[in-house]
Amino acid sequence: MVKFIIKLLKKVVVAICFIYAFNLVASGLNIFIPINIITIGVVTLLGMCGLLSLIAIYFVLL
Repeated sequence: MVKFIIKLLKKVVVAICFIYAFNLVASGLNIFIPINIITIGVVTLLGMCGLLSLIAIYFVLL
């Protein structure tokens, strides 16, 4: 059980880092993905595909 919690926390931290890094890189293009529970959950569960899907949703809704 402890290994599962540690593994989950690692994934959450990596997801936050992915979103933050993307926001740093894309700040010049005025693209911003907010860091909140939903976006962190999507990137945690889906990984890089989740981040790309959030970016696609941003462009569709823009």
